[in-house]
Amino acid sequence: MTRRNTLMAGLSALAAACTPSLGTFDTLTPKDGGARRMVRDAVCGPDPRNRVDVYAPNGTAAGANLPVIVFIYGGSWASGDKNDYQFLGQALASRGFLVAMPNYRLVPETLFPGFIEDCALGVKWVSENIAAHGGDPSRIVLMGHSAGAYNAIMLALDRRYFRAADPGAIRGFAGLAGPYNFLPLDVASTRNAFGQAPDLNATQPINFARADGPPLLLLWGDRDTTVGRKNIIGMERAAHAAGENIETKVYPRVDHVGIMLALSLPFRGSAPVLDDVTAFARRVTAQG
Repeated sequence: MTRRNTLMAGLSALAAACTPSLGTFDTLTPKDGGARRMVRDAVCGPDPRNRVDVYAPNGTAAGANLPVIVFIYGGSWASGDKNDYQFLGQALASRGFLVAMPNYRLVPETLFPGFIEDCALGVKWVSENIAAHGGDPSRIVLMGHSAGAYNAIMLALDRRYFRAADPGAIRGFAGLAGPYNFLPLDVASTRNAFGQAPDLNATQPINFARADGPPLLLLWGDRDTTVGRKNIIGMERAAHAAGENIETKVYPRVDHVGIMLALSLPFRGSAPVLDDVTAFARRVTAQG
């Protein structure tokens, strides 16, 4: 086995062992050059977890007017931290985007819709502050993985969460292995997060598809046993029925964690996730 193959095998085993916390993987994995974290722990709300980081291409200054990706991490709504995703922030920023990552309260500290409301605070901070760091607040793409994709698509589609921010600034949504159609609540993570909701239909993204919603990109791996195929199929059908712009991609031999690890340098060859997300984000944020 070559040194590179040994490294990749070790990182793969480490990522599997660390899931849902990727802190050790993030510390050890190589990062994309040409980008850096330029803001750390900006306050976006009243809770100690209401903090945002921003990544940018090197040399970015106020007035650069770059398109913005807001990435929301997953973890079954009960775990995760923005500090575990430097590899992802630098990967996206190296492609010419400003990348914001908010933290949010987790179960059991909060339940639906508290974690979505916290993410809305993060997007509101971006809308109000990103221009000072070289971003264009009128060109935002929401992106997430797993539970984070759920939070992000609810922000993109359910108008209730943007009473304090401009919904027209959301140009698109890119979801990696997101749960969009998960009734009945048949696993502990969804029961814990949504079991107290008075109207379960109001927890399902498929019920908020709308013709005037932002374009959607749904990505999924065919070896994902955590978030089933019915989620991407259900969201695709709902979007088509509503007349919403939607695109789906299914990657062969990719599982629930692998679809996100494909954004990292060591695993980028496993699926073109970074290329697909950034091409979509450039298209929907194109000016003119």
